[in-house]
Amino acid sequence: MRFRSVVDVAAWRMCVGCGACVPACAEGRVRLVDVVDDGLRPLVDHPESCGSCRDCLRVCPGWEIDHRALRRAPGAERSLLRTCGPVLEVWEGYASDPDIRRQGSSGGMITALALHAVERGGMHGTLHIGADERRPLASRAHLSRTRGELLARAGSRYAPAAPCVGLTLIAEAPAPCVFAGKPCDVTGLARSIALRPGLGRKVGLTLSFFCAGTPATQGTLDLLARRGVNPESVGALRYRGDGWPGMFRADAAGDGAPLARLSYAESWGFLQAYRPYRCYLCPDGTGEDADIACGDPWYRAPREGEAGASLVLVRTERGRRALAAAREAGYVRAERAAPSLVTAAQRRLLEKRRALWGRLLTMRALGVPAPRLRGFSLFANWLGLPAREKLRSTAGAARRILSRGYRAAGQSHIR
Repeated sequence: MRFRSVVDVAAWRMCVGCGACVPACAEGRVRLVDVVDDGLRPLVDHPESCGSCRDCLRVCPGWEIDHRALRRAPGAERSLLRTCGPVLEVWEGYASDPDIRRQGSSGGMITALALHAVERGGMHGTLHIGADERRPLASRAHLSRTRGELLARAGSRYAPAAPCVGLTLIAEAPAPCVFAGKPCDVTGLARSIALRPGLGRKVGLTLSFFCAGTPATQGTLDLLARRGVNPESVGALRYRGDGWPGMFRADAAGDGAPLARLSYAESWGFLQAYRPYRCYLCPDGTGEDADIACGDPWYRAPREGEAGASLVLVRTERGRRALAAAREAGYVRAERAAPSLVTAAQRRLLEKRRALWGRLLTMRALGVPAPRLRGFSLFANWLGLPAREKLRSTAGAARRILSRGYRAAGQSHIR
């Protein structure tokens, strides 16, 4: 099936909601809308007037990801290459600043690295996601330039977020910037740079974090409803932070009174059921396109009152230099860690990758368009599954496709 634009990508449930298509359109025809039960999805104004440039598709990581070149990175840790992509070094650490460490989702490492790059590395700012001040349940792209701005926007957002919508802010900046986002966001950036190489000269460092998927807005609405909270009464919403693994917190508009408090296990255990189907087809949960990727050290249980730490995957020489400079300047504290800890900490992410080839095969067998994914050793990973798991990877995908009507393009209700 030939896709004409990202509208087709969204209709066939392949959109990841990164927003790279918005600045890619030279005519400014693409915008994102929040499909409440799915995610941020593109609409094209006057699609009948679109030409044949297909730039929105060229930058789309939902439609296609090719990591074959990454697999040839020199010096990569061989034990992780098949499951996590290129990794030069593995560390475990946290932000030296106690406020940043506690506000971050897992030790504040990404925030601290971004702050060092801005304050000491000559970066103009950091493009990342934070709450929308006018709509506390929504997120938007921010270009943060101070410690206060980075700190206020630290922490995970388990709801739709599209940092690539703000790539124009990087393109127009007077100096290189840091970009921080989900693995698919960083891939959207990489594909955008391939389309417009000048953008790459304005990106000084890319940071990502381990990601198991992005729940739709409906998840947050239903979670609040279960606690008897009217979404209109919420003035501030945090999904994590204030220690590791952190708390879900909803506070009232005006006086800031607490409306809801849930543990990480309670909130994520509920929200993960609202992840769109494309998240189950994601081959990259560990930020392979980034210079540095960080994630929770789930190989061990959190300790009482722990402020948090991250596993840190250094993926490029630029990332190696950035981490070394941040350590030397005292922004972060980190120690080398065994590569095996990555596998132990992220078993579920890696299990999903192993099952992916069977899911894609089932989609194609049923006539459903599937994303083009290269350079992930998907077949080799799938072969390593026990026979029972191979069957589950195909039968489960077939059941979802048939029971949910995925053999036809869909149009979700736009909120």
